[in-house]
Order: sequence, then structure tokens, then C-alpha cells
Amino acid sequence: MIEIIEMSNPADTSWLEMRGQLWPHLDKISHQKELEHLLVEPSRFIAFLAVHPDGQAIGFAETTVRTDYVNGCDSRPVAFLEGIYVKPEFREIGVAKKLCESVERWGYSQGCTELASDALLNNTISHQMHHKLGFKETERVVYFKKSLGL
Repeated sequence: MIEIIEMSNPADTSWLEMRGQLWPHLDKISHQKELEHLLVEPSRFIAFLAVHPDGQAIGFAETTVRTDYVNGCDSRPVAFLEGIYVKPEFREIGVAKKLCESVERWGYSQGCTELASDALLNNTISHQMHHKLGFKETERVVYFKKSLGL
């Protein structure tokens, strides 16, 4: 049976390695520093790790409480699924569902009545996972920027 545990060690190598798979634009030190910063506010951030019966870490989910406007939501605060990752060989067996259930319980305990998330427009695998987990798509958006060099 897959066990879900709350994470508190920003130096956990399995967590850092999976974070690197989900967000490859950051190096290991940057991931660790980001986690150190996030973990100091346990009422605003939580992370869960999925552990296989053999002791191997096979997935994680990170969630924040957002008090600003969250696209598609009607309430505040909102629990926001910042990232969820399951190793490819363990997908489609309910690991993401178990992680999300832990996230939902935590969000509710923080006074949230909605759970939101996002995904890049071209990440159709993530879109499918979100739908399977019960999320409803609320909108699509493209961001723009322009440098202001005077």
C-alpha cells in the first residue's frame, strides 16, 4: 500500500530529484533553497511524498494557500496545487489521487473551500491527470511581456 507522508526536510534527495524532473530549469541547490524558504510557513505551504511499500519515494505534491485572486475561483483563501509529480513507472495506479486527497484535507483544514491548479497549454498529460482527479478547466490564458528600455 502506498503511504503518503508530510515532508519537512528540504535536503531529502528523493524529493529534490523528483522536483528536478518536474521543474528542470532549476538546479538542485536552487530547489533546496526554495524549499527552505517555503517550509518556514507551514500554514501557507505543505508537501507530501508518496512512498512505495519497498521504501522508494515515487511521487510528491506541493501546495500553498493563496489569498490573492486565483483564476477561476470564487473564494479566498484557495489551496493551490503548485506541483504534483509521479515517477512514470508508477503512473495510472492511483498515486496522484492519494497525494491529491492529502492536499485536499490539508487545504480544507486551512479554511479553503476550493483547490486550484494550473498547467502549461501544451502539457496535455497534466490536463488529463487534472480531469481524472476531478478538476474542471476554468480558462486558458497566454501571458505577454514587453521590456521597457528607455
